[in-house]
Amino acid sequence: QATFAPVPKGWRNFMLTARLEPTDGANKAWIPLPTFEAADWQRPGSVTWTGNARTAERVRDPRYGAEMLRVEWASDQLSPVIEVTAQVQTQNRAVRVGQAMSVPPLGNAERQLNLAATELLPTDGLVKETAEGIVRGKRDDAAKARALYEWVVDNTFRNPKTLGCGVGDITAMIKTGNLSGKCADLNALFVGLARSIGLPARDVYGIRVAPSEFGFKSLGAGSENVTKAQHCRAEVWLAGAGWTPVDPADVRKVVLEEPPTNLAMSDPKVTAARGALFGAWEGNWVAFNVAHDLKLPGSKEAGIPFFMYPQAENKAGFLDPLDPDKFRYRLTARELTS
Repeated sequence: QATFAPVPKGWRNFMLTARLEPTDGANKAWIPLPTFEAADWQRPGSVTWTGNARTAERVRDPRYGAEMLRVEWASDQLSPVIEVTAQVQTQNRAVRVGQAMSVPPLGNAERQLNLAATELLPTDGLVKETAEGIVRGKRDDAAKARALYEWVVDNTFRNPKTLGCGVGDITAMIKTGNLSGKCADLNALFVGLARSIGLPARDVYGIRVAPSEFGFKSLGAGSENVTKAQHCRAEVWLAGAGWTPVDPADVRKVVLEEPPTNLAMSDPKVTAARGALFGAWEGNWVAFNVAHDLKLPGSKEAGIPFFMYPQAENKAGFLDPLDPDKFRYRLTARELTS
C-alpha cells in the first residue's frame, strides 16, 4: 500500500535565499522571485536583498507577470555578490474535477494568453493532430484533459541524461517519437496538447522546498540546499473547477527515481501518485512564474524558454545556469515555524 493524497490543511511558511557570486566577468544577473500569487495555494511575502550591486530592482514582465530581481554591477567590481531573501506561504492543493464549484469564468485576455502558441509550444500541425486523436470521443473538457494526462503518463518517460529540467521543444518530441525528457519537456507536452484543442493550460515554474509528507523521496527536497531542486508543473483551466493542477512528469519521476527505482506502472507508489497528480499537488513546492519565451530586461541576449534558474551575463553572453558551481550560486529553503 502507498498513500499520496495532498489536501489543503493549513499554510506553511518558507524562507528562500538565493546567493549569487557570478564569475567570468559577469556584471548582470536576474533572479526569479517566488511572488506568484494564488489565493488557495500560494501567498507571497517580503523580499529583501543585500550586496554590492550598482543597481538592484524588482521588475515584472508585462506579458506574464513574472517577477525578478534585476541586478547590475559596476564594470570594475571584482567580486560581485547579491543575496536575496524571500518569504512565501504555500499549502497543498486538491481540486474536485467534475464537481461544479462556484468559480468565476476565465477572463478573455487570460484565456487567449493560455491558448496561444509559443516558439516551443506550437498548437497546430502534429501537435493538434496528436491531441485530437487522444481526445476523440471525449465530450467534455474534464474528460479531454484527463485523457491527455493519461496519454502523457503512458507514452513518455523521464530521461536522467536530460540536462536540468529539459527545454520543452514538443514538436521535436512528437516528430521524432522520442517522448523523453524531464519536467519542462513532459509537462510542456501536456500544455501544448491541451492548448491545441482549446483547453487553456500553462506551465508553472518553481522549486521544491521541503520533503514530501507522504514519504516519497523523489517528490521532495532532500535538504535545505535546493540549488538543483527546480521543478516545472502544469495547470489546465476547467469550467467549474478553475485552474486545475496536473503533473504527469512527476508520475514518471516516481517510476524512475522512487526507491528502489525503475518501478513498474502497477507499483502501488506509481498508482498512488498517478491518481493524485491530476487535480492535486503537494505544498512542498513554491512557484516562481508561468512565463514562456522570456526576454530578460536589460539583457543583450535572445529570450530564454522559461525562467526557473538564476541568470547572469558577461560580454560573451549568459553563464550556464545549469552549472551552479562554476556560475557560483546557491539556493536554500528553510521552513519557518511559529
